[in-house]
Amino acid sequence: MKKWLVFYLLCALPAFQQTAGCLEPPRTCLLVTAFDDPAVLSSRESICKLADFAQAAGVNVIFMQVYRANQAWFPSKVADQGPYEACVKSVSQDPFALLISTAHRRGIKVYAWLNLLSLSGNKDAPILKKYGNEILTRNTKEKNKLEDYKVDNQYFLEPADTMVRKELAEIVEEILQAYPDLDGILFDYIRYPDVHPDYGYTRMNIERFKKTTGREVANKDNPAWQDWKRLQVTELLKELVAITRARRPDIKIGATGCVSYARAYNEAFQDWPSWINRGLVDFVTIMSYPKTLKEFEGYIAEGKEKVGDFRKVYPAIGAYKLGSLPEVFAQQLKAGRGSGAGACAIFHYESLLKNPALIQAIPQATYSNTPDPLIEKSQ
Repeated sequence: MKKWLVFYLLCALPAFQQTAGCLEPPRTCLLVTAFDDPAVLSSRESICKLADFAQAAGVNVIFMQVYRANQAWFPSKVADQGPYEACVKSVSQDPFALLISTAHRRGIKVYAWLNLLSLSGNKDAPILKKYGNEILTRNTKEKNKLEDYKVDNQYFLEPADTMVRKELAEIVEEILQAYPDLDGILFDYIRYPDVHPDYGYTRMNIERFKKTTGREVANKDNPAWQDWKRLQVTELLKELVAITRARRPDIKIGATGCVSYARAYNEAFQDWPSWINRGLVDFVTIMSYPKTLKEFEGYIAEGKEKVGDFRKVYPAIGAYKLGSLPEVFAQQLKAGRGSGAGACAIFHYESLLKNPALIQAIPQATYSNTPDPLIEKSQ
């Protein structure tokens, strides 16, 4: 990251805050992928630059991706900890712990962002080696080789599989044990694939469905089958939340939700508004990545209809799609901050670095100075 970007933000943000008449910084979350180039956790310099950037941009929370495709950027006996080992070698200490302490000194909270049910294209994932193809969700087409299980160029784990749940629970335990100063956790990819959405036909899932419901037919035209799959997604999340709260009752727990709601409910089998309304999670980050302000506002309006407390919804802005549309990025950020949402999330850090016009748009967006109860409670 070029030093002038941080210098610009440090200079511009105080002036913006004074103009806006706000005493509090904007409630902004920044998603940081594990595969940024250069990878943030691969060097001390990159870790410090992220913390400096976040402070200058008024970011309150960093969502740091530390688990994806069954690979771990933390010490793990369950997942492939190769990425963690490589980063430790270059940083000379645990890089995620260093990010947490570095961010905390700047008043910034750090959440572990976990991509759980997607293995991406990782055919060498330890969980696959351990359990075989049966743990991958599948449609009804014949499967002769591993590649036949791919959905949208990814392998998806079956959320109803008890072996999958056991592995993911252990991964969450490892993270919570390794990082006692962690502020929160963001569970991502808690859903079925939504590309040609007719999955879940693993032997274990069908057997459990028939035994539990007493029904013999499992197909896309059976409402009981659809309800069952939706229940499995929520049950998986409930198990992970229970583990988290048992070890760290103070920690903040979020999940990501698909939009539109029809897509989430009927295709990804993800009833995320119920997760908020039932108090299962503290917040849901909705992955609202359109290229127009109108569509973005439509997702916000839909969320307000479905959720009792909209402060527990964090609309995400897709910076990765808006590099050539900084004015739309600024409009969406302004709309999100003025919607009554608890925070806005920007996806993602590297996209901002590659598009300086987006960085310049951040201080231009107005925001409410109403305290965020989640952030305030955790301070």
